[in-house]
Amino acid sequence: MHLQESGEMYLETIYVLSQKNQNVRAIDVGEHMGFSKPSVSRAVGLLKSGGYVTADEDGHLHLTEDGREIAVKIYERHRLLTGWLVRLGVDEATASADACKMEHHISDISFEAIKRHAQTYQTAEE
Repeated sequence: MHLQESGEMYLETIYVLSQKNQNVRAIDVGEHMGFSKPSVSRAVGLLKSGGYVTADEDGHLHLTEDGREIAVKIYERHRLLTGWLVRLGVDEATASADACKMEHHISDISFEAIKRHAQTYQTAEE
């Protein structure tokens, strides 16, 4: 199953929330993303059927290995792109919003090039 941008956003949100609290529920995801309960329920159902998420008997969501791999990848992109844009002089809110758009569409090749450049720049500053 190929994930669309929205699916990646849900996985990233579940990942981020699980870093703060291991018990993540669909309602937590909806509140964080600003989405309605039915929208979240549908998306979580699709992620479950795709093998990216499981839910335990208490309704807590857990990323599968595949789901976690995608979530970590998207979150890394978000953090790095946000930081990169901020270092270029973009304000934090705009940088985060733009990074959110970029993280889903940038190729692995381009992202790795930006990552190498950012690491070189960061090393030079230290």
